[in-house]
Amino acid sequence: MEYSLYEYELEEHIDYWYDGLKADQDDFVFAVTENSGHIAMVLIMPDKTVFVNEAARTKLSKFWQSNYGINLKRLIPAMAKELANDNLFVNGVKTVDRKLAKRVWGKARS
Repeated sequence: MEYSLYEYELEEHIDYWYDGLKADQDDFVFAVTENSGHIAMVLIMPDKTVFVNEAARTKLSKFWQSNYGINLKRLIPAMAKELANDNLFVNGVKTVDRKLAKRVWGKARS
């Protein structure tokens, strides 16, 4: 991933995306861009910590753990469409506590 592409296309939007993260009460937001085959990514946390490129990808994989591959397979078609249309792909994410989700969903099935 290219740091210069992050600086050129993503860095200027950090405050805007951070404001959206706070307003939507997301757990984090990430954005991806592509230019001439080069990729850049940013992930922003609620405390405004910013992860760029590989650090952002690593943080995302830690958040999603075993669902990382599944979530990417779901997101890649929309991501490809946005990037092909010369748009940035931006996604706010809310996470679910696995223990709580299993308990609630388990009761719903019973």
